[in-house]
Amino acid sequence: MPLSASIRHRLAFQHLTVFELSDGVDPSRLRLQINPGKWSVRENIVHLAAYQGAFIKRLDRIAKEDGPLFERYIGDNDPRFHEGLEWPDEKLKEIFLEERALINVRLNEINEDQLLRSARHSKFGLLTVVDWTEFFLLHEAHHLFIIFQLVHTAS
Repeated sequence: MPLSASIRHRLAFQHLTVFELSDGVDPSRLRLQINPGKWSVRENIVHLAAYQGAFIKRLDRIAKEDGPLFERYIGDNDPRFHEGLEWPDEKLKEIFLEERALINVRLNEINEDQLLRSARHSKFGLLTVVDWTEFFLLHEAHHLFIIFQLVHTAS
């Protein structure tokens, strides 16, 4: 099963919504935790950037290992998330875009047999690379919706 047109399109463009939602917003507002104890807009963006790196590592393991098991990704436990919180905005954007380009190249270059390789998610069971890609995109969309809500919440 090849990647669907929908998946390919979302991989190519969905992530750009981060910048459409946050451009022009006061940087101090992007760092404000509007809901105490919950991530700010910027923290959500850093999480998405860190998660892209985690997804790349998962793709690498799926390509090299037979049916690896992946535990639930928890951003607060990812050292790269905490490192990313310290990145200047331009570096964050650069890494975010570079890693998404890498994901796109990798997924567009692998063959159908490689797309059907699988790994086990601790909650969702056995998933093919196609399934993992859908999961990745839906996770990203969830955070985009959170970012939309935070940007549009009256302060």
